[in-house]
Order: sequence, then structure tokens, then C-alpha cells
Amino acid sequence: MIDSSLAELSDNLFSVSVALYSVALLAFCAQLAFGRRSVRSRELAGVGGGPGAPTPPAGQEAPETAQGTRWGLLGMALTALGAVAHAGVLVTRGMATDRLPWGNMYEFATAVVLVAVVAYFVLAVRQPSLRHIGVFVLGPVILAMVGIGLFLYTEAGPLVAALRSSWLGIHVSSAILGSGIFLVSGIASALFLVRTRRTAGEPGSGGGLIDRLPSAAGLDRVAHRTAVFGFPIYTFAMIAGAIWAESAWGRFWGWDPKETWMFISWVVYAAYLHARTTAGWRGRPAAWINVVGFAVVLFNLLYVNMVSTGLHSYGGLD
Repeated sequence: MIDSSLAELSDNLFSVSVALYSVALLAFCAQLAFGRRSVRSRELAGVGGGPGAPTPPAGQEAPETAQGTRWGLLGMALTALGAVAHAGVLVTRGMATDRLPWGNMYEFATAVVLVAVVAYFVLAVRQPSLRHIGVFVLGPVILAMVGIGLFLYTEAGPLVAALRSSWLGIHVSSAILGSGIFLVSGIASALFLVRTRRTAGEPGSGGGLIDRLPSAAGLDRVAHRTAVFGFPIYTFAMIAGAIWAESAWGRFWGWDPKETWMFISWVVYAAYLHARTTAGWRGRPAAWINVVGFAVVLFNLLYVNMVSTGLHSYGGLD
């Protein structure tokens, strides 16, 4: 029995979360525009010495203006409110259907995006300089939410028979967590690659947009740490999926399109973590591998789930 009032509340909270993320994005845009002083502006203001003063060490963060701090805190507060509403989408839908709220592609994708938002928020709380990448996290989040609402929306309903298993809460939950964390890692690596193109001018020679990002070293640490955190979760999801497959279909592995691409993404992230600790591959080469992993995860979430056919086609999820 579906509770229509809770299902309607879930739909309304989806719109509220998109609206809150959109306003948070504007706040982070303002922070990026007005937050950090470039080297030149600090010289003119008499902060950090005159034109002949030594350049600060590479990787040192430029100071935050009071105005930028206020915009950043506003963006963080709105992001937190958006995440609460976003979580409410899944909680109320689960209550409306009396099941775990990731029984179809709409719910699965909504949960993955929520994990990405929460992962970014936790990182930005622990390291305030990361608020400056809020634009590059919430921008894709808003686009994803709009796409989910327009193209993946499914009326609240019961699970299809193939998903009525306790493994739904184990395999799919861990796949959601791993995928969402990898999205943040991929964004951090992409920004690292952009940031390192300005190495010669670091920490900022012209006050441009790139100079207002966190340091390359900081972005690299975020990409690596999130990948390290997400990799065992994703590994567990793959193992749990194989066990579920044996229970449901009598075999652990069958090279189904979803299984194949999950394994490919796992191999790419294993290669990234190995490259990150290998001399000659640290820095940009490793970051490129992580970006490839990011692309593979997106391909797995979008094309494989929604276009390809196979045993995982039911419900449109892993």
C-alpha cells in the first residue's frame, strides 16, 4: 500500500532541495568572485610586502577576505539545508513505499548525488579552503538533479520481484556510497589538473578564477583521500553483488554489461591508487587516471544503467 501523501511530500522535497542547492551555488559563486585576494591585490593593499617581496611557497593558500568568508558560510549553510531536504526525499519515499528507497533508477541516482553532496560538505567543514570548489560540485549536482527529475522520475511503488532481497540493502547501498564518493574524487582531480597548469604563477599572478581555487596540493590530497575511502566500499559492493548474483542466478559472475563496467571502473581506481604511490606517476599522470575513473563511473551510472540491456536492466539499477 502506497502512502500518497508521503510520496507527494517526497516529490516536493526534491524541488526544495534543487532550489536550495541553486541558491547555495550563487553564494559559492560570490565567494569565488570576492573571496581570495590575488598576490597583486595583497601587494597593493600593503599585505605581504611590496612588489619586491618574496613569493609565498607553492601550495600556500591565499588569505580569505571577510566578505568571501561570509559568502562561503552562507553557501555551506544552504548546502546543509539542501542536503537535509535531499535526504528527506529518500526518507519520505521509503516511508511511503515501506521499503528501501533505491528500488529504481530515480531513487538510485538521487541517493548517489546525495552522497556526493554530503562527502563534499564534510570535507569543506574539515578544510574550509575547499568551500572554493563548491561551485564545481554543486553545479554538476544541480544539473544531475534536474536531469533525474526530468528523465528518471518514477512514481512511488513496490519493488519488482527480482529486487526483493536483503542484498538490496547491502550491495546497492555500498554501490551508492562508493559511486558518490568517487564523483567528488574525480571533480577534485579535474580541478587539480586545471590548477597545475598555472604552477608557474602560483599562488596567483593575475587574480583569475583558477588562482582562487584551493592549492594543487590540497586538491590532490582530497582526490586521493576520497578515492582511498571509496575504493574498499566499492570493492565490497562488487563482492556483495557477486554473492547476490550466485543466490539469484546460480553464478557469481557472468560478464553482464553492468558487471563488466563495474569491474572496469574498479580496475581503473586500483590503477589510480597504485599510480599515486609510484614514482614517476604521482601528480598529473595519476590525476588523469582518476579522471578516467570518474568518466567510467558516469558511463556506468548513465549509459549502462539506462541504455544497455542485461540481467541488471530491471529497475534500472545496479
